[in-house]
Amino acid sequence: MSRKRTENDTESAAATPVDRFGFLKHDHGISPERFTKAKTASSSTDHDREERKVRKWRKMIGVGGSDWKHYVRRKPNVVKRRIRKGIPDCLRGLVWQLISGSRDLLLMNPGVYEQLVIYETSASELDIIRDISRTFPSHVFFQKRHGPGQRSLYNVLKAYSVYDRDVGYVQGMGFIAGLLLLYMSEEDAFWLLVALLKGAVHAPMEGLYHAGLPLVQQYLFQLESLVKELIPKLGEHFSQEMINPSMYASQWFITVFSYSFPFPLALRIWDVFLSEGVKIVFKVGLALLKYCQDELVKLPFEKLIHALKTFPEDAMNPDTLLPLAYPIKVSKRLEELKVDYEKTIAKPVQP
Repeated sequence: MSRKRTENDTESAAATPVDRFGFLKHDHGISPERFTKAKTASSSTDHDREERKVRKWRKMIGVGGSDWKHYVRRKPNVVKRRIRKGIPDCLRGLVWQLISGSRDLLLMNPGVYEQLVIYETSASELDIIRDISRTFPSHVFFQKRHGPGQRSLYNVLKAYSVYDRDVGYVQGMGFIAGLLLLYMSEEDAFWLLVALLKGAVHAPMEGLYHAGLPLVQQYLFQLESLVKELIPKLGEHFSQEMINPSMYASQWFITVFSYSFPFPLALRIWDVFLSEGVKIVFKVGLALLKYCQDELVKLPFEKLIHALKTFPEDAMNPDTLLPLAYPIKVSKRLEELKVDYEKTIAKPVQP
């Protein structure tokens, strides 16, 4: 992993059995061990394959990312294919900054992050402090109260709440900032958060966190329509059981799957999310529902709610789920459904 650890982190990791991502091994909700058992005893062939993959990526990126933009212009399809196969973990932090546009924001704004952290105050400080311990509590970097992980997370969230006072701080932001901090420095994580919410490359996502969560409402409207159109049998069952996407999918969008999905799957989704935008969240959600459809249509309301929050292990394997998600076509329909949604909220309320 690209983020450097302190001595305290190393001591903590040595004292506690953790997986290769730094999560406690006994925490099966988030630990990726159950998806990597076969790879733990991987052969030299697998190791050689991974080494070749890293060499290809290093050549594509160049020193410190110097060749990235040139390569993307020359071979966009190669870049897209390689990102979908998964960015090497040792290069993930740098590549995320390059594909999100955050590296450019950092270079254009020297000293701004330090100013926000040290010299500004935020109305959200107490809320951030209250929520810090709830963010990735099973990861060694964030476990120690007032430790380096929690301090870094506080600094990033406080800085953003000052940078964009209209958004301020909303709880779901902690999981996004926490995920970024596992792969980059505080300042880099801050500017990637800015790039996402302000729309450096893709459409701005700050509406996820505005009062009333307007963008979340739009996404849930779009998802509900897509489920009815692409998985009609399940869509009909949801209607009969009075299940709507707000009951199971809000966190998918608010945290981009970083809250409750197994970490290896969340990382692979984030690789594509930063490159291709929010449509991958819809694709993954639809692929997951379709994969589990035969079981879900048998369940009554209470069991259905539970099943939609605890998907089976095989469905959460990135090598199983993502190849099912990539071919799903949603871009055009998402645009049409956005227009439909805007019409529904523009209608005057009947007395």
